Amino acid sequence: MMVRAGQVTALLVPYEGAEVLPIYTTTVAVSGGDARRTHSAGRAVSDDGSLDLVLTQPRELGGDGGGTNAQQLFAAGFASCFHGAMSMVAASMRVPVPHIDIAVTVSFGRDPVDGLFLLTADLEVSLPAMDALDAARLVAESERICPYAKLARNGMRASVRLV
Repeated sequence: MMVRAGQVTALLVPYEGAEVLPIYTTTVAVSGGDARRTHSAGRAVSDDGSLDLVLTQPRELGGDGGGTNAQQLFAAGFASCFHGAMSMVAASMRVPVPHIDIAVTVSFGRDPVDGLFLLTADLEVSLPAMDALDAARLVAESERICPYAKLARNGMRASVRLV
């Protein structure tokens, strides 16, 4: 399925299939780094080459810093996805939104349930030029449809396999 300009709000029409219907798929491969170290590093490259980043662990986690890390990438993806969801919802509601600011804070921490690791994410939305009631409705509907918000709320299907 290809979505063209002007068809973006058509994505808000519910799909009624029995299986997941992929609309866009990408692959990012991470390679390199030193396996003898207890933290990840390396290079992340997308299948189309538009993403090409050096990955390092933050200093707080024993790394060298100086590059991008997984938590930053997740925060950027969440903020970007929520921004897109808000833009779609605003267009479908015919509500003008002159300016959207979204900040996502991701924390890597220890999980009190199993003693290992987890991520938390806190999203803050600023809509300074909007009426408070309209802004609250827009945020609520965006949270309902944003795939990252759904992921944070419900988890996701995922698989890990050795090739």
